[in-house]
Amino acid sequence: MRRWALRILGALALAYAAAVGGLYAAQDRFIYPAPQTRHAPAPGFAAQILTTDDGLALQAHWRAPDAGRPSIVFFHGNGGSLALAARETRGFAAEGYGVLLVEYRGYGGNPGSPSEEGFYRDGRAAMAFLAKEGVPPARTVIVGHSLGTGTASQMAQEFSPAALILLAPFTSLPDVAAGAMPFVPARWLVKARFENAAKVPGLALPVLIAHGTADSVVPFALGERLAKAAPRASFRAIAGSGHMISLEPEVQAAELEWLGAQGL
Repeated sequence: MRRWALRILGALALAYAAAVGGLYAAQDRFIYPAPQTRHAPAPGFAAQILTTDDGLALQAHWRAPDAGRPSIVFFHGNGGSLALAARETRGFAAEGYGVLLVEYRGYGGNPGSPSEEGFYRDGRAAMAFLAKEGVPPARTVIVGHSLGTGTASQMAQEFSPAALILLAPFTSLPDVAAGAMPFVPARWLVKARFENAAKVPGLALPVLIAHGTADSVVPFALGERLAKAAPRASFRAIAGSGHMISLEPEVQAAELEWLGAQGL
């Protein structure tokens, strides 16, 4: 009987190891689903090219600001697109803000392969584009949704913009993975880190964090914890809302109200 028990345990251990190995090998497909449709610019936007420091030419969409308005640079979530980003930032555009919609490497027909460091390079290309357009960091508001909050917080750390808005953010990607897969060593498996909680404590700028209480993708508790780590954070709990709070008119209105309170 003991031999059979050992054989069963051995088979289960092999199956578990194979499953964990499969998750490790396939993780990029889960983290970066990378839709490939190339979208035409929304009304009021024009197609632009962002050139990264490793030589990639990335399509982006840009709406110049009305006189006296700051500009928004928007980093969408892992399953997003430029078309969806235009809807997520509709409130900003309607109020005359400049809006730069960033499309990542490997997304929307862009060259390259997605990665954490690659996304940071894409973010730096976006900030360089704004500088060439005469928009300095002091007149820039960085906004990120979901996975895009990882790039947004990194750019805020590097460029010190006027303000930072994080929608449905996380403390780190391993924290999200650990919550989603409690029966595997998820924290050790995830290669991409996006350590937001390690970055926001050093940000000497106003930060708005909004999170839906019914978010089934990124737990509400992670956004709440991130807000506690940021010294100048305002936290908005969006009661009953799920992950795509960036599309909700009331959330877009709250973003505008908050920016107005910052003099932006």
